[in-house]
Amino acid sequence: MTPAALSPGATPLGFGPTTNKLLQPRFRVSAAQAFPSFLPKQVEIIKDPFARKLATRIERLPVQVSFSEGSIMSSCVKPLLQTNTTPVVLLHGFDSSCLEWRYTLPLLEEAGLETWAMDILGWGFSDLERLPSCDVASKRDHLYQFWKSYIKRPMLLVGPSLGAAVALDFAVNHPDAVEKLVLLDASVYSEGTSNMTTLPKAVAYAGVFLMKQVYLLKSVPLRLYATYLAFNGLPFDTCLDWSNVGRLHCLLPWWEDATVAFMNSGGYNVSSQIEQVKHKTLIIWGEEDQIISNKLAVKLHCELPNAIIRQVPDCGHIPHVEKPSVVANLIVEFSQDD
Repeated sequence: MTPAALSPGATPLGFGPTTNKLLQPRFRVSAAQAFPSFLPKQVEIIKDPFARKLATRIERLPVQVSFSEGSIMSSCVKPLLQTNTTPVVLLHGFDSSCLEWRYTLPLLEEAGLETWAMDILGWGFSDLERLPSCDVASKRDHLYQFWKSYIKRPMLLVGPSLGAAVALDFAVNHPDAVEKLVLLDASVYSEGTSNMTTLPKAVAYAGVFLMKQVYLLKSVPLRLYATYLAFNGLPFDTCLDWSNVGRLHCLLPWWEDATVAFMNSGGYNVSSQIEQVKHKTLIIWGEEDQIISNKLAVKLHCELPNAIIRQVPDCGHIPHVEKPSVVANLIVEFSQDD
């Protein structure tokens, strides 16, 4: 079953019914859709109706940061409704975009949550023509200024994969902006890219080419292989289409410069910060994750002072794409648990 063949309430890969009948996507994708003009034109070839629908909702909001003279036009998906509940803010993984949340975000909205999906500085679809710094401190400040300008209330911050490191680092440095954390298949024990910080820029560009191969960033064949590894039993046609979704932001003209800037900065190294997190935290992990062992889920659960853990059966590295109904239910229940 491909995403285009989904019936309401089905998971994208058809792995059984939803766990809560209240969380069933009711929106329909219209035949004629207007994509934002700043998206790469290759968005037109994407077949996944959920990705296409979410892409039409992406917009850019001005964010004034301390490390850039002008505002950064920052890409995000704004909530359809404003509520009195805790706002949910969805980050994404390494070198990805808010399109990761194409299945889960509608479910969270159907459950009545005020839900934002934002692109981390240097990734996604923000306007970086005047390239600012893309190091960890800059990503943190950009997220804080976005929160301060538009969200303005303590949030439930959700970070998958490397986005978990972004969320954890942010919670430690801006604890008052965060009410709770959700970490999915968290990449929080890596040591960043510190071995590249002393390289000359020309060598660093060669290093980014290597990192494209290692992290499966822009190359179509390698993106296909990355998608195959990240999910559990994906049909080839769906794998190809999801690869196109995953690499869409790489086609922006400043993508490579932003990647070099991040790799040269040293990346995230947050393992020493884990025990400083005091927020209530939900850890979600796919039991069949072939990229980050679920043994690290147990380690993270032990080290976080105030955490609960939920493992997702028959699921790979990206549960919010592979098992959106399960993830949405867990987030909704966690948001309501006082």
